[in-house]
Amino acid sequence: MSTEFSPQQPITLTEILTATNAGIIGDLAEGTTFRWIERNSRSIAPGDLFIAVKGERFDGHAFVDHAAGQGASAALVSRSWTDERSGPAPLPLLVVDDPVLALQQVAAARRQSMPLTVIGVTGSLGKTSTKESIAAALSPARRVYRSPGNMNSEIGLPLSLLEIPVDTDVAVLEMGGAYALGELALLAGIGKPQIGVVTNVMPIHLERMGTIEAIAETKTELVAALPADGFAILNVANPWVAAMAERSDATVLSYAIEHPAMVMGSDVRTFGLDGIAFQLEGEAGSRRLALPMAGVHSAELALAAICAGLATGVSVDQVIDGLSRPGVQVRLVPMPGPNGSRLIDDTYNASAPSVLSALRLLQEIPASRRIAVLGDMRELGDETAAQHEAVGSAVAGVADLLFTFGDMARQIAASARDRAVDANGPDVTSFGVDQRDALTSALLAELRPGDVALLKGSRGLEMETIVASLRNAVADSPADA
Repeated sequence: MSTEFSPQQPITLTEILTATNAGIIGDLAEGTTFRWIERNSRSIAPGDLFIAVKGERFDGHAFVDHAAGQGASAALVSRSWTDERSGPAPLPLLVVDDPVLALQQVAAARRQSMPLTVIGVTGSLGKTSTKESIAAALSPARRVYRSPGNMNSEIGLPLSLLEIPVDTDVAVLEMGGAYALGELALLAGIGKPQIGVVTNVMPIHLERMGTIEAIAETKTELVAALPADGFAILNVANPWVAAMAERSDATVLSYAIEHPAMVMGSDVRTFGLDGIAFQLEGEAGSRRLALPMAGVHSAELALAAICAGLATGVSVDQVIDGLSRPGVQVRLVPMPGPNGSRLIDDTYNASAPSVLSALRLLQEIPASRRIAVLGDMRELGDETAAQHEAVGSAVAGVADLLFTFGDMARQIAASARDRAVDANGPDVTSFGVDQRDALTSALLAELRPGDVALLKGSRGLEMETIVASLRNAVADSPADA
């Protein structure tokens, strides 16, 4: 099916005023339209509406003048700021009590006008991978929009809604990390999903939520918000997710690997970077599936996508077609590395379960040497030490070389060394977060033909910049010119 979309619908002044009842300071013509709503003044393009967001570290109101200089047509600001400001503003202002709430109101009004199916995806792990897999799986039969990256917050989700082209059939939106109770209810109220997918509930983000019970409760908010004619797609191998079936009025479509479910997978075989195969059983039929998706976890992604197909009338054959196309995976992405090596880019984020999954894949790949480059795993609360130690114990039996990045990751290094007392463990080198360039240089000096290097760490470490530096070295190599 063609993936060409019409341009996104412009954001009009009338639309904003109708949704928010904003006041206007300055001169804005009645027919004004905005190219985009932008929260970063450095990213403003002429014709944008700058939204002044007050965060933990920065107050966007301090950058209104800069946004004006960048060509913004107007700024969406708080009434309290205009009351305190002295002197004329450098551009027209739309004045509201809370700019973020106003953004949500505009997005919610836009959503109400959209005759499309919205699929909301949440979970402790795998939200983005599941979102991408579902979008790819439905694309052979539907015109599908997917929210970019991890735009899943109280700001990111409304911006995603405003980006949806007018002729979209299905929008697949990532919803929420685990910031607070009420988070998913808020996002569901804005996005109005008819289909909700919950991948798992795990002790991730404990520093924010405190307990796994609280994490489960906030994820339940998505399925509780679904309409009676909708579908709750639940990974029932996770007991916290299985319990959500009782909290939704929607039809439940359950999936699981090696666990009773309406759509089941079993006998999963992995072939390193060449893909997976597993047995499909249940309401989607019985057959052996082979997919070019790396890692055992990819079987769960495929099952979630098959359930989404059942909910939207897309056949299993079309789902398999979509999942077999290039570019589906956002995790465990193989690519050429420096000096004839291979890289596995899994820098998107990290927790103990996802690192252990990545290490299993690394172990399966034929290589002269297996190299693990592992960074901090953040927001684990009281589980921080135990989870880093578990990863260190596991990597000792997989890697020939271990490089750690960050202070927390030194616990991975220590655990790997302890394990190596009784077994042939990896050579271990640790780098602090301020030694990014030193780590990159060490990898450039160490990597050689036949090596396979896995790079993984928490999102805040921005380890993708290390991957980019290694990839630049490949591009600059005379052998690859």
